[in-house]
Amino acid sequence: MRIAVTGSIATDHLMTFPGRFADQLVADQLHTVSLSFLVDNLDVRRGGVAANICFGMGQLGARPILVGAAGADFDEYRAWLDRHGVDTESVRISEVLHTARFVCTTDADHNQIGSFYTGAMSEARLIELKAVADRVGGLDLVSIGADDPEAMLRHTEECRARNIPFAADFSQQIARMDGEEIRTLLDGATYLFSNEYEKGLIEAKTGWSDEEILGRVGHRVTTLGARGVRIERTGESAVEVGCPDEEAKVDPTGVGDAFRAGFMSGLSWGVSLERAAQVGCMLATLVIETLGTQEYALRRTQFMDRFTKAYGHDAAAEVRSHLG
Repeated sequence: MRIAVTGSIATDHLMTFPGRFADQLVADQLHTVSLSFLVDNLDVRRGGVAANICFGMGQLGARPILVGAAGADFDEYRAWLDRHGVDTESVRISEVLHTARFVCTTDADHNQIGSFYTGAMSEARLIELKAVADRVGGLDLVSIGADDPEAMLRHTEECRARNIPFAADFSQQIARMDGEEIRTLLDGATYLFSNEYEKGLIEAKTGWSDEEILGRVGHRVTTLGARGVRIERTGESAVEVGCPDEEAKVDPTGVGDAFRAGFMSGLSWGVSLERAAQVGCMLATLVIETLGTQEYALRRTQFMDRFTKAYGHDAAAEVRSHLG
């Protein structure tokens, strides 16, 4: 399968201030705050939902197609993704804007002051999927993740017009969307991804019941945190898959992206929904054990040993032949 993953491409610039923000604030001068903080360190991490998902799929050998917008400062990030099996030729490079980034300072009490720069992400709305499909010889699935809202709408409408199966995956953008936007973006999706909280929010904002939404999508994939994932389809029994045992819980950032990477890699291999979900849960476990969304290394033998322990020899035998 040729799977295109649309969504944000960004970097996180994370700094640590050894003091307390509260100690620097003067109660009667809060209307004219002017502060700077001398920080101890700077941690620059690669991120963005589409890039995170593609990195995971590349690690599994699925050769995903990254579709999004970045700035002229994307060269180093592009080289990283290229080295890890991602097709980056359909990334739009802005002539005037930098790659989106999150800049955040955390103090000794774990309070945070942060800013998100949208940057080149706003140009994702200018990307036409037909050009991507023509370049790679057609698309079998397009994952439409959190991105510039107009880009998400354009990609969804184009998939419908060109009869390209798509996955609706609102994640961070669901908070700013109204019911009409959500109804438009999910109707007719082959897969609808969300976590449990987002599932309830989708139902509340659309006014549609769980059954009504399930009737409008092919599959509803709901991640359940430490309990794993549930996959539902009208007229069929739900598929539920648990998570492998964790060796450590280091950082939950990017766990959902890793699950999607594993799940869609399984789809590209043609394995069952249960197997695809098991691959997703195994990859998500590697991410939660690692600081950073793209800092884990997938070692085939170790991956399969842990997969076998979690899901059994029969499941492992089916997956092993596909693992890149």
